[in-house]
Amino acid sequence: MATIRFSFVWQILGIAIAVTALCTHAAWASDSFLNPRGPIAEVQRLHLLRATVLIMLAVLPVLVLVPLIAVRYRRRKEGAAAYRPNWDFSSPLEFVMWGIPVLIVAVLSFYLWKATHRLDPYTAPFGETPALNVQVVGLDWKWLFIYPDLGIASVGEMGIPVKQQIAMTLTTDTVMQSFMIPALAGQIYAMPGMTTKLHVVADAPATMQGENTQYNGRGFTKQKFQTLAMQPDAFSDWVDTVRANGIPLTADTYRKLAMRTDRDEVQAALGTSDMPDNALYFTTEGADLFQTILHRYHHGEPLPADQQPGTAEYGQEAQQ
Repeated sequence: MATIRFSFVWQILGIAIAVTALCTHAAWASDSFLNPRGPIAEVQRLHLLRATVLIMLAVLPVLVLVPLIAVRYRRRKEGAAAYRPNWDFSSPLEFVMWGIPVLIVAVLSFYLWKATHRLDPYTAPFGETPALNVQVVGLDWKWLFIYPDLGIASVGEMGIPVKQQIAMTLTTDTVMQSFMIPALAGQIYAMPGMTTKLHVVADAPATMQGENTQYNGRGFTKQKFQTLAMQPDAFSDWVDTVRANGIPLTADTYRKLAMRTDRDEVQAALGTSDMPDNALYFTTEGADLFQTILHRYHHGEPLPADQQPGTAEYGQEAQQ
């Protein structure tokens, strides 16, 4: 009987190990910080591995000892376990039970403190060259990337040069959203009328997926984009391509872009034959669109529904 119970325990452990291996393989096979493409994601991966090892020091003994104790001390005749009804305290056992968790929490706190300061999204601790400024606007259901120093913008595609810090300033023109490029850095929230910052850098040329991780309606699953990390010369060519094939990002164009449309719908409305099938290109000479978007929420009064991107009324007069 005991043999059967031990066999069952090992089967459960085997299943748990197999599931963990499959999940780990899936994470490595996708755009994930477990397969980092930049120093920030690499630090995050190492931090997770350290934390996992330390936590398993407390978890593994529980996983192993609980079934063994249950089998050894189960109610049965002629059991080998000692019966001690008056036993209630053991100094060595108390030291192990409380000392190890305290030590684990102390070490984790130390690593967390270091990682929090090193990975501050408002700072640029990686890279020495001046940062490239990118303004990011969350819409329903797409991301708009504005390059104020280059006079271009894009949707569905963000080009960046490798080995150069990218300083992103983020906001939304609709509900709160969560921006993330897993292979480069962790998520950061953005809200209308407010800005937040995120610095990333890529080590080598690669194509990485970015997304919104905050559910915001029917087009949520399509609010993804491609991050194209390129060598500086290739990035310059990409900028020239966007500038040559982009359409002006005027107030009317932005109004169509900001409507409640997913990336495929807005691609059909604004895309041209000179643009990729999954990206829109714009030129932004002159107007400071990002500040206009940001300050529309700073008048102290609620916006009318027909002036608020993300509502059904917004942009309807443009279709009439």
